[in-house]
Amino acid sequence: MADKESRLQWTEGNRITLLHNGGEFFPALCQAIDEAKVEVHLETYIFSTDSTALNVLDHLAAAGQRGVRLRVVIDGFGSNEFVEELSHRLAQMGARYRIYRPEPRGVGNMRFNLRRLRRLHRKTAVIDETIAFVGGINILDDYVDVPNDGPEIQPRFDFAVRLEGPIVDGVSRAQRALWLRMAWRRRDDWALFYKRLRNWAAWRQARIKRRQPVYEPGMRAALLLRDNVLHRQSIENVYLATIGGADKEVLIANAYFFPGRRLRKALVAAARRGVRVRLLLQGHSEYAMQYRACRYMYRKMLDADIEVYEYMASYLHAKVAAIDSCAMVGSSNLDPFSLLLAREANVYVRDDGFAAQLRQALEGEIESNARQVTQASLQRLSWPGRLLDGLAYMMLRIGVALTGKSSEY
Repeated sequence: MADKESRLQWTEGNRITLLHNGGEFFPALCQAIDEAKVEVHLETYIFSTDSTALNVLDHLAAAGQRGVRLRVVIDGFGSNEFVEELSHRLAQMGARYRIYRPEPRGVGNMRFNLRRLRRLHRKTAVIDETIAFVGGINILDDYVDVPNDGPEIQPRFDFAVRLEGPIVDGVSRAQRALWLRMAWRRRDDWALFYKRLRNWAAWRQARIKRRQPVYEPGMRAALLLRDNVLHRQSIENVYLATIGGADKEVLIANAYFFPGRRLRKALVAAARRGVRVRLLLQGHSEYAMQYRACRYMYRKMLDADIEVYEYMASYLHAKVAAIDSCAMVGSSNLDPFSLLLAREANVYVRDDGFAAQLRQALEGEIESNARQVTQASLQRLSWPGRLLDGLAYMMLRIGVALTGKSSEY
């Protein structure tokens, strides 16, 4: 683990707050926007137009009226059905906004193109260069489109973190680099592009001179990015290194779990050397193919003494892990979409207290809202169900082959 971790850009003295579900995330985000004095820069995969999302827009509009610069980037696929209304609302409030890889219209929407799978899946926000948010929570109400088959509807299960300290600079750099890249790709006004490039260079110089506060006590953390150029396997490699160095416990909660060969081997190896390995996965099928393909792997994981639990209260959307004294919170699933194609952002924390807090939250959900998968429960599945699981697994493997990464799966 030391070799791969040594290449991380660690930051010390950070203040990191774990936010559980939208019930904690949206009030914290809106408060930060309300206190903004200079700039709010927000990126998200899904920006809905439900009541929660409209409330966020209201807070952005109020900030804009105070003279705060607003920048918003939304993914063209994840937010496709909301693009028109969002564009209108953002333009009205004077915000600058961009659509990452807009979906083609008309006949073009029916054509398969691998580039359409390369999405902006990360969810980040930076306010006044001093506060940042990173996590798995979209600008989407927790209660929209969740299962309603119990006595009381339960929110989507997810996490984010609020960041202060030196790590904020990394989030801001990532946002500005993408913003600049999108401006270059448009190429509709070269003079404006070069002006923005000069402004970005000036911002970098100013940023070097103005340092973030270092908190004491603070936390050691690193920002992990995944893209298709410089950071192709950054998140996966840190998972591999941390699991490989674990000596007590690996606890992972992941919405779409379809790991590659290296990650599967690392989990099995950890369990065989006596590490307790637990996986909290979806119990309600949000996307049938992904759920069934994941379930097809259950038997082999159970054979390796890996504990598998399915979250039953609502949709599980979290992408987090607590591994000994380390913790991971972010947007990256352990599946081909996140690990091979999408832009992602995770925060990797090395802190006993933070890891224990995340572990406690996950264990509480396992105890209250999850069911354990056993060999006996798998045996009770109908043969058509097992057949469909196998077919889904094969279909996803074929999908991975189309990306040219079949050797990793």
